Amino acid sequence: MSYATLSGATRVIAIIGDPIAQVKSPANVTRMLNERGHDTVVIPIQVTTQDVDAFIGGLSLAKNCDSIIVTIPHKFATYAHCKTATDRAEFLGSVNILRRNEDGSWHGEMFDGMGMLGGIASQGGDPKGKRTLLVGAGGAGTAIALALLEAGATELAIHDADTTRRDALIARLKDRFGARVKAGSADPTGFEMVVNATPMGMRPEDPYPVEVDKLSPDAFAACVITSPLVSPWIEAARAKGCRASVGVDMFGAELRLMVDFLIGEA
Repeated sequence: MSYATLSGATRVIAIIGDPIAQVKSPANVTRMLNERGHDTVVIPIQVTTQDVDAFIGGLSLAKNCDSIIVTIPHKFATYAHCKTATDRAEFLGSVNILRRNEDGSWHGEMFDGMGMLGGIASQGGDPKGKRTLLVGAGGAGTAIALALLEAGATELAIHDADTTRRDALIARLKDRFGARVKAGSADPTGFEMVVNATPMGMRPEDPYPVEVDKLSPDAFAACVITSPLVSPWIEAARAKGCRASVGVDMFGAELRLMVDFLIGEA
């Protein structure tokens, strides 16, 4: 399907966030769905935090809107709109994608963690057996924390400026993973893998998420940011000799999972 063939029969998927201009999903998800025989278009919509509940309530009335893709900062808020969710999403209390149930309600899933693992693997990284530092305990960070632990990270230290949010995530993960989870800081000394799950680096004036000068050249660095293509701290990590994955690596791995979910094959 091209934009020239849009019609009243075209199904709609919304992708919401604030900001939204940086997202790569609309064209790619639209293309992949079209290639699999679905007359569907993905539309980016900027929705503020204070408006997200009202927006989803209104969008739920649109009978030709089959799904919602969720980006920052709405991954926790949208979970509250899910009548059903996967075990992973329920444990995390957050989602990054919703699809319609037969009764018109929403079913939620969270793929950010699996996407990050896929992005890391695409660049030769593996968290198994690694002391790992994660920066960010937001929607993406919670999912990535769970995925890193399930993938075998021997230790996961979590750092977030919002210590209340950080501590709540650590407490939840400790119930399942025990002493493997602890609070971290911006100091990456001694860590074999460092993952940024915050927006730090999207703006030129942003600080680095970690103290890059303390990174080991043997460490693997990973980042969720897709714009710029290579975030400043990943550039700095690579300059030190670190192997690294960037947001588009994560996005590419996650995209396939999301499309399967959207068409009911996952």
